[in-house]
Amino acid sequence: MATNAEIETSDHKATVRAEFTRQADAYASAAVITDADRLARLVRAIDPAPTDRALEIATGPGYVAMALAQRCGEVVGVDLTAAPIAIAQRTSRARGLSNVRFEVGEADNLAYDDSEFDLVVCRFAFHHFLNPAAILAQMCRVCRIGGTVAVEDLYANENPARADRCNRIELLRDTSHTRALALSELIAMMGRAGLEVESIHSDRLTTGLEGWLASAQTPADRAAEVRQLIESDMREDQSGMQPFVRVGSVYFIQRTAAIVCRKL
Repeated sequence: MATNAEIETSDHKATVRAEFTRQADAYASAAVITDADRLARLVRAIDPAPTDRALEIATGPGYVAMALAQRCGEVVGVDLTAAPIAIAQRTSRARGLSNVRFEVGEADNLAYDDSEFDLVVCRFAFHHFLNPAAILAQMCRVCRIGGTVAVEDLYANENPARADRCNRIELLRDTSHTRALALSELIAMMGRAGLEVESIHSDRLTTGLEGWLASAQTPADRAAEVRQLIESDMREDQSGMQPFVRVGSVYFIQRTAAIVCRKL
């Protein structure tokens, strides 16, 4: 098993904790995170059994874990940062959910036994990992053979230069961002991890620039650079984000994919 130093550095973990402590409330109320239809679609794709034990890593405010709790016997949500875990705990209590619990923990060193869970899921976090393949290996380790491993995340353009441009913009907005992978990279990673891809659902999100910057509380100087790059993309189309103006506001496109796999 890889050591922590080989997976996620202490410096990067500190950056993630700082960003998601600061962003916790805004992130928990973001439309793409709270969207009930998107949550229901992911749960349908996973298709859990009533007796399943499920784990969500990088659970954040816990919405996926709570959606799974409606269908599973027991669910655990784990996150590196205490602030969103506190939100998840409050929300689950308010919803009267007794079969889900939330814990602070590290995705690169999951404190669970091999094959402990029937399904393991991660949503919108792989682009925050320095070594997503190593995190995926941890997800596979704690999932039983024949169980389900599912990842939903942003994905980048297949053209490396366009992907680099997009990732530069993402990193300026949020310093905990590492790299959104191309869809082909995500799929290849699944195969190398010993997973069999069962379904893929891709989607396009239309995102308002100013709300996106505000939710991350991006500092003014970095936000100004993001705006400049987005404005340049309107003229030159360098990132594939396809920015446009609607009723005086700037929007752009983000692409997401949910990949559901069976552990071999």
